[in-house]
Amino acid sequence: MFPVNFEISKTHLLSRKKQTLVAMLGVTFGIAMFILMISFMQGVNRFLENTLLQATPDIHIYNDIKTDYSQSIAGDYYKNGELTIVRHPKPKQITPNIKNAEQIITDLQKNTDVAVVSPHISTQVFYNYGPVQINGLIDGVDIMQEARLFGIANKMVTGKIENIRTTNDGIIMGQGLADKLNVKMGDMISLATPMGTSMRFRIVGTFQIGIGTIDNLKSYVNTVSVQQLLGKDRNYITDINIKLKDIKNAKPFAAVFQKKYNYKSEDWETSNASIMSTFIIRNILTYVVSITLLVVAGFGIYNIMSMTINSKMKDIAILKAQGFASKDIIQIFLSQSLIIGILGALSGMAIGFGLSLLLSYVPFPKTDFASMKYLPIIFELKYYLGAVFFGIITTFIAGVMPSIKASKVDPVVILRG
Repeated sequence: MFPVNFEISKTHLLSRKKQTLVAMLGVTFGIAMFILMISFMQGVNRFLENTLLQATPDIHIYNDIKTDYSQSIAGDYYKNGELTIVRHPKPKQITPNIKNAEQIITDLQKNTDVAVVSPHISTQVFYNYGPVQINGLIDGVDIMQEARLFGIANKMVTGKIENIRTTNDGIIMGQGLADKLNVKMGDMISLATPMGTSMRFRIVGTFQIGIGTIDNLKSYVNTVSVQQLLGKDRNYITDINIKLKDIKNAKPFAAVFQKKYNYKSEDWETSNASIMSTFIIRNILTYVVSITLLVVAGFGIYNIMSMTINSKMKDIAILKAQGFASKDIIQIFLSQSLIIGILGALSGMAIGFGLSLLLSYVPFPKTDFASMKYLPIIFELKYYLGAVFFGIITTFIAGVMPSIKASKVDPVVILRG
């Protein structure tokens, strides 16, 4: 019986080609836009995530300073039962260094799950070049370890990272910061700390990661140079950055390291929690809009199927009078809906892929995101299969109710008029 039912469905579809085409185009457009939007938005998310990972370690260990006002000099002096009240106490001098940094670094390097350990010293400085003075950050690092951690070698605009190792007073500066100071390779600049100490450095390279807050503020020098600038000894380390072999382990390992070393240990997702939340919101918005398009297409098919059934009442009555069962009637009209859905899904998948491919060749406007030349598009099979599946399910649901309605037609009532 199925071949006969299918032939009747095909006849109905071909007899109203315009309505069939309109219904199929609704599904096609919905699926094409779903694929285009999800490919683009996921591409943007992946690009931003990769950019964050290029500037954020998997795990960051540092001394989370919390000023303690519970004790005071006066309170320590008058402690023989006398009442002492200290109003508006000033915080005592606290150093942000990790006191047992060398032991922690050695222990981390023995950990088989850790790929790179990069100790560094971070401090605020004033960049002085002629009359120009800019507030920024300086990181004292082992540049080769830092390069393994963040891939700085691939982000160099001028010079090479090795230059900092062969020049005692060498500095590698963010390109945005260099542009603000109007300096270039070979120029000497002065760095001053908030404590009043200063040193002169020679620019041996510039880098551009693609994040303005880094490229416009940050520079790298040797660890020893920052220790000299701050007047600290060789054991002075403020931060330890870690790259794991599997980034998915960052959160659990961060908790383990914090408990083990008794210093603040923060994974990359926690460090960028606000940005990660925007990824989630963007994904939700994309799915909502895309699914809405498919649902609208489903309503279009529902309307067309309802109109078709109303116009085919006599045909349905004749079929039932000839012995066609209710399930055959459901099969005839539901198969029409599914044929529209399948054809629309396949054409939508092809058009969605074509539009995504064209969009991937659209140049990205020149901004601080130097690594992005074209709009970020990802091509993943799961999005295409998901769109086709949802498109077919939508058209199936849209065809069920009209088909059931058609199966309940009383041929005697219809034929009597």
